[in-house]
Amino acid sequence: MNGLAQHVIILPVLLPLIAGAAMLLLDERRRTIKTRISIGASLAIAASAVWLLAQVEDPLTPQAFVYHLADWTAPFGIVLVADRLSALMVLVTALLGAAGLTYSLSRWALLGPRFHSLYLFLLMGLCGAFLTGDLFNLYVFFEVLLASSYGLLLHASGKRRVKAGLHYVAVNLVASLFILIGVAFVYALTGTLNMADLAVRLGDLPVEQVPLLKAGAAVMGVAFLAKAGAWPLNFWLPTTYSAAAAPVAAIFAIMTKVGVYVLLRLATLMTATEGSFELFGASWLLYGGIATIVFGAFGVLSTRHLPRIAGYVTIVSSGTVLAVIGSGSEAVISAALYYLVGSTLGLGALFLLADQVTRGERLEAAAQDVGPVFSDDYETSLRNEFEGIELAEELPAGTALIAGTYLLVTVLLVGLPPISGFIAKFGILSGLLDAWIDTGPTPMAGTQTAAWFLVGLIIVSGLTTLLALIRTGIDVFWVRHEQASTMALRPSEAAAVLMLVLLAVGLSVFAGPAIGYTDATSAYLADPDVYIRAVLGGVELNPGDVAGLKELP
Repeated sequence: MNGLAQHVIILPVLLPLIAGAAMLLLDERRRTIKTRISIGASLAIAASAVWLLAQVEDPLTPQAFVYHLADWTAPFGIVLVADRLSALMVLVTALLGAAGLTYSLSRWALLGPRFHSLYLFLLMGLCGAFLTGDLFNLYVFFEVLLASSYGLLLHASGKRRVKAGLHYVAVNLVASLFILIGVAFVYALTGTLNMADLAVRLGDLPVEQVPLLKAGAAVMGVAFLAKAGAWPLNFWLPTTYSAAAAPVAAIFAIMTKVGVYVLLRLATLMTATEGSFELFGASWLLYGGIATIVFGAFGVLSTRHLPRIAGYVTIVSSGTVLAVIGSGSEAVISAALYYLVGSTLGLGALFLLADQVTRGERLEAAAQDVGPVFSDDYETSLRNEFEGIELAEELPAGTALIAGTYLLVTVLLVGLPPISGFIAKFGILSGLLDAWIDTGPTPMAGTQTAAWFLVGLIIVSGLTTLLALIRTGIDVFWVRHEQASTMALRPSEAAAVLMLVLLAVGLSVFAGPAIGYTDATSAYLADPDVYIRAVLGGVELNPGDVAGLKELP
C-alpha cells in the first residue's frame, strides 16, 4: 500500500478515539450530533475493515500489512498488523458495534451520560487488541476496552446491574494483573515483546529458562482464558452479560472472542510448523474447551431467563472454539473461524431480542431500581428506560418480526440447516472425524476417546440449546401470548436486529467464498513465516524455523 492507503490500518483505532474524545466536549443534550458522530464512526470503521479484508484477500497484494507508528521499525517501534485473521475480527467487531449503537438510539443511549464515547472507546480497544503486533500494547488496548466496559456495564440503573458490575470489575482487575505479570516474564526472558520477534527468539532460549517461560505463558493464559469464558474461570459471565444493557451485552459477545483470538495468535505464531499445527498448550485448550461446553450446556438448561440463556450460549460458543483450536487441525480451525463469525452475530442478535422479551418483566421491577451510577453535575433531560413506551398498544407486526427473528437466531445458534451454524458445525465434526480417525500419523492433540467425546458433546450442546430456546419461545410467544402481543420493535431496534440476522443469513448464502477465506486464513496461520517477514522485514527464515520450543506442552 502506498500514500494515504497505508494509513487505513490505523483508522479502526484512530476513528473511535477521535470521535469519542470529541463527544466528551459536547453538551450531553446535543444528542442528535452525538448520534451522527457515533454512527458515522462505526460505519467508517466497518468500511476500513472491509477494505483491509479485501486487500489481504487479493492475491496480488501481501497477506499481511504492517503499520509502523512514528516510522519506528519493529521490534523497537509499535506496529499494527492487518492480516487475514485480524482483518476478519475487526470487521466482525465493527458490524456488531454498528448494530449495537443503532439499537441504543431508541432509549439505551438516553439513560445516562457519555454512552456514545464509552461505546466508541470500547470499539477502539477491541480493534486495537486485534491489530496490535506486540504484547505490551495488547495489554494497553486490553485495559482500554475493559475500562470502557466497566462504564457501559454500570450504565443506566438497577441493583442487579450494579452488583454484577462490581463483580465484573474485580475479576477483570485480577485478570489484568495476570497479563502484566506474564508480559514481564516474557520480556525478562527474551528481551522483546514484539510477537514476531518473540517467535524468532524462542528457538535460541536456553533450556534452563524454558520452565520460566512456561510459567509466564501460563499466567498470561489464565487471564486470556478468563476473558474467553473458559471453565472454571467463567463464573462471572452469565450474571454479568444478562445484567448489562441490551446493546452492551451484544458487543460483549465479541469480547469473549478477544481471549480466543490471542490464544490462537500466540499459539500458532510461536509453535506452528510448516503444513501442520503443533499448538502451544493444545491439550489444555482441548480439555478446557470440553469442560466449558459441559458447563454451558448444563447452564442453558438450568434457567428460563432469556438473557441468562444467552450468557450460557456464549460460554458454549467459546468452549466450542477453544476445544476445536486445541485439536490443532488446519481444516477444523478453518471451520471454527467460520463458526466464530456466525455464532458471534447470532449471540448479538439474541441479546437484543432478549431485551424485547424481558421488557415487561423489567417494567414491573422498575420501581425497585436504584438511581443511575453516573450522573452529571447539571440537569439533563436523560430519560427513564421505559418513558414513552406504550406496552399496552398491540402491534402484531412487531410481534411477528420478533418471533421470526427469534426463530432464525435459534436455528443459527443450534446449528440446524440451512443457516451458517449448520455449515460450521458440519465442517467442525467432519474435520474432527477425518483427522482423528485417520489411521496414519496425525498432529491432532488428545486421544480418539477425547475426539469422540467432543463430537458427541458438540451435538448434545446444540440439542440443549435447542431445548432451552424453544422452551423459552413457547413460554413467551404462546403461553403468555397476551404479553407477546404488546411487544414492539422501534425502527432503530428493528434495523439493528435485522442487520445481524441478515448478516448471518448472508454468511450462509455466500458460504463458499466465506469458507474459502477461512481456509486461506487457517493455512496462513499454519505458516507464520509470512507474518514474521512482514513485521520484521527481510528476516531470513526457513520453513519451520519458528517451531522453537517443541517440548512445550
